[in-house]
Amino acid sequence: MYDVFKIVNWLRVRNNADLRTDLNAEELTQMKAMKLLYYIQAASLVVTNKRMFDNDIVAWKYGPVVEEVHHKYAGCRGIVGQISKQDVEDYKELENNDEAAAILNSIYDTYGHSSAYDLMRQTHSERPWQETTRNQVISDKKIKDFYKNVFQVANN
Repeated sequence: MYDVFKIVNWLRVRNNADLRTDLNAEELTQMKAMKLLYYIQAASLVVTNKRMFDNDIVAWKYGPVVEEVHHKYAGCRGIVGQISKQDVEDYKELENNDEAAAILNSIYDTYGHSSAYDLMRQTHSERPWQETTRNQVISDKKIKDFYKNVFQVANN
C-alpha cells in the first residue's frame, strides 16, 4: 500500500510531462485528481483485491473525494506546480513496481484526458457514488462489486 500523496505526485509528474509534449493537455486540477484517485483505488481493489492507498473515499456533492488530499490542495485549482526531486522519486518508485505501474498507467491512459467535469458526471452516473449518503465513506465492497464488471468489460 502506498501513501496517497505519492500517488498524487505520480499524477502530477505524469501530467507535467503531458503539458510539455501535448498542446491539448490541461493542467491536473484538484477535482480531476480526486476522480483519478477514485478510479485508481477501484482498479486496485478489482485487480489486486487490496487498496492502493489507505485513505477512505468519501461521497461529496461533486463526486468521490479523498479528504486529506482535498485539505492539502484546498483553494488550488491546478495542482501540478513545480515538480521537485521528491515528486520525481515518488513517480519512479511507483513506476518500478509492475503492479502499481500497470494500474496507474491504465487508469491515466483511460481517464487522464477527460475533463474534471466529465469525470464528475461519470462518477455521478455510477452506483457506488449514487448509493452512498453524501459525506459518507464509499465502501470498498460497493466499489469493487461495481467496477469488477466495468474493468472486466474494458479488458475483453
